[in-house]
Amino acid sequence: MLKISASLLSCDFGKMNEDVHSIENEIDEIHIDVMDGHFVPNLTFGPVVIKDLKTKLKKDCHLMVTNPSALLEDFAKAGADQITLHIESFARESVLIELLERIRKMGLKVGVSLKPKTSPFILRGILDKIDQVLVMTVEPGFGGQAFMPEMVEKIKDIRKMAPQLEIAVDGGINAETAKLCAAAGASVLVAGSYIFGAKDRTQAIRELKSQ
Repeated sequence: MLKISASLLSCDFGKMNEDVHSIENEIDEIHIDVMDGHFVPNLTFGPVVIKDLKTKLKKDCHLMVTNPSALLEDFAKAGADQITLHIESFARESVLIELLERIRKMGLKVGVSLKPKTSPFILRGILDKIDQVLVMTVEPGFGGQAFMPEMVEKIKDIRKMAPQLEIAVDGGINAETAKLCAAAGASVLVAGSYIFGAKDRTQAIRELKSQ
């Protein structure tokens, strides 16, 4: 069955815990988009927000930042269960691998994310070093964008390279696009506005899971 990860970017920041609790029994994890206003043109959560998030669900901190190395310890201490790094943050693969190892030594899971224009084949050298790859199906930086259908082929390519790897997709996910992603090989659906903006959040989540 597909896993559902709810993106905090679309919740009401003034009642974050209330929003999370409203769906906690239906979802599998929480997706936390950390933006620095430089790597992407927006600014979002810091470690203190993660620390105040009251949930037993897995917390995946997706670092859309220019200098992720400086933030690893802070997010680990704040309660992250997984840290996902953008491969585009690194000029050299060796530096990325070093950070992946640091995260692993902290006892956390590790993920790597790809922007839409980044080739999936750049992952070849690190597939055995990560727990999850996150395919961005929109340009990162803002919630509520339309799904990019050409990303379906990227999901298929990654699934061929790594049959057992957890593949997450993030951006423009709804019942229709979830079906496309699941058929291509995705195993985790990250959804924000489709969940938090729904009149019936439970029904929306179950529609995603049924794909």
